[in-house]
Amino acid sequence: MNQAIYDHLVQVAKKRDLTTYSDIAPMAGLSMDDPSDRQSMSDLLEEIARYEQQQGNPMLTAVVIHSGGDNNPGNGFFDIAEEFGRFSGSTDQLKRIAFWAEAVTEVYEFWK
Repeated sequence: MNQAIYDHLVQVAKKRDLTTYSDIAPMAGLSMDDPSDRQSMSDLLEEIARYEQQQGNPMLTAVVIHSGGDNNPGNGFFDIAEEFGRFSGSTDQLKRIAFWAEAVTEVYEFWK
């Protein structure tokens, strides 16, 4: 697990803030402009999500969103949430946003 990214996400959560994939990518020597680096970032965040799941913690990776555009988490966030049995897998945008907002709230409450 990338400890620098994990520690950063914990600090973001404690501040009740959000961060972007582009903000954290350089911590792992990655660029979100490179498609292979985007996959590597997804893999790093999945590893963090799995660690948090094993600890019984909420989904810390909920605090990571796209910069600009939709400002939502990526599909990988929803995929892993579905795998964990936390999300129904719906493609309905309102259901996805409602789930994500709830996940962010759980993270903020846990890390306060």
